[in-house]
Amino acid sequence: MIHVKILGNKSHLRYPVRRLVESARASLRTEYPDLQLDIQEVSDMEEILRYTPVMMAPGLVIGERLVYDLWIPKKEQVVEWLKEAIREQSFRSGHSGS
Repeated sequence: MIHVKILGNKSHLRYPVRRLVESARASLRTEYPDLQLDIQEVSDMEEILRYTPVMMAPGLVIGERLVYDLWIPKKEQVVEWLKEAIREQSFRSGHSGS
């Protein structure tokens, strides 16, 4: 399970990012059929400030890492961030006993 947080104090800022994440997930279904995302929309200012001081633009956190907070990325970039999170998660689970 990859944890994804969409940061933004207004829903109209979070909506296009959610659509991008869902589209990226759909693009990855063939390569990663078991991919599961836990997508949360975060509007609480205190929670947002844990990741970024930027309040006027939406932000995206994948696997507890802020991947952007100043612009809305292209779907291909979100796909790459998700692949990176999948690789990191696979590495951790494969080496958890070491």
